[in-house]
Amino acid sequence: MPVIFEKAHLDNGLTVIGEIDRNAHTASAGFFVKTGARDETAELMGVSHFLEHMMFKGTPNRSADEVNLAFDEMGADYNAYTSAEMTCFYATTLPERYGEAVELLADILRPALREADFDTERGVILEEIAMYRDVPFWNLYEAAMERHYGRHPLGHRVLGTEQTVAEMSAESMRAYFENRYSADNAVLAVAGAVDFDKTVADAERLCGEWNRSGAKRDGAAPMVDGSSFTLRDAAVQRAYMLMLAPAPAVQSEDRYAAMMLAKVLGDSDNSRLHWALAETGLAEEAQAAYDPSDGVGLFYLYASGEPSKADAIWSAAMNELDSLLDSLDESDLERLRNKLATQVTLAGERPSGRMQRIGRLWTYLGQHATLEDELARINAVTLDNLRRVHREFPFSPRTVGRLLPAE
Repeated sequence: MPVIFEKAHLDNGLTVIGEIDRNAHTASAGFFVKTGARDETAELMGVSHFLEHMMFKGTPNRSADEVNLAFDEMGADYNAYTSAEMTCFYATTLPERYGEAVELLADILRPALREADFDTERGVILEEIAMYRDVPFWNLYEAAMERHYGRHPLGHRVLGTEQTVAEMSAESMRAYFENRYSADNAVLAVAGAVDFDKTVADAERLCGEWNRSGAKRDGAAPMVDGSSFTLRDAAVQRAYMLMLAPAPAVQSEDRYAAMMLAKVLGDSDNSRLHWALAETGLAEEAQAAYDPSDGVGLFYLYASGEPSKADAIWSAAMNELDSLLDSLDESDLERLRNKLATQVTLAGERPSGRMQRIGRLWTYLGQHATLEDELARINAVTLDNLRRVHREFPFSPRTVGRLLPAE
């Protein structure tokens, strides 16, 4: 039996979508909320991630221990994550326990937000921020994003800062929750051995009373900085270098060409940067990537190595970037088509991968694409597409940051 796509809309605005596969051995469900760091005020930076934690601290119907015990008793593979643009809560189970998973996910999405839990979890978040402060790349990345986007909330830190988390109140979190965690700002995506009609009926029963808030997002592409900076840290022993530059938005059909262009330049193996910097031993790491977002996109270029070689590393990386357009040939596309076809197919073989793919795509674009559609779009990319994207997004203006040992 083929995979069948289904969709339904509840009266309160909640969208339910599914890729149904009766032959699958598992079932997956995920609630995707269109909210993240870019939807926060500067004063509330980190509230989306903080809320993700609070969802597991209990509901009016269950304590935190009861939430976690219920997931474990049904044998669920469950978790959540927060990004700059969305928050997702998901679970995968055997088909016979799938209904319980949907019910529990729906329950935790209406958390109790108790003051005592809020104060306890604040300490956990502050510890997490401190932990990431020990990761050199993370420090450089956050500093580069802040400079690249300036005052625009796309430069916000997903975890927030020590100050914003310390000063945040439970009351302000509740107000943010009421506005952003509304039915019309969420998607329930399911995949695998699922009875879709029953899922819709369950969603109506479990989520039908959720409010409709009309939550919006400013999707306009902001002006970017295009400057250079250097950070020094006595705890750092290597040189870390990062470049950010504008790229196509997630809404653009050019996202497929942009992804392939970045992979030609800096995939983890068999890329221009890998052979010129990592394989020669000049750099320890040298990669490039493409990150599409709502209304805007980013090209990344990252390298690290011996501090004494920092200038040579960056010079070699820029040489590969500047010669990229003229070096493109058909063999690059053929290799990437085959590699991406394998990666996309592997991700789509499991219901959990299908659920994530359709949930993210619908949250961004309000549309569905089959696995076959995605592969066809990848295979349709031509060298002319790559060259045109490079001309329109020439890795400029560039925000370039370095993190080096203390002098």
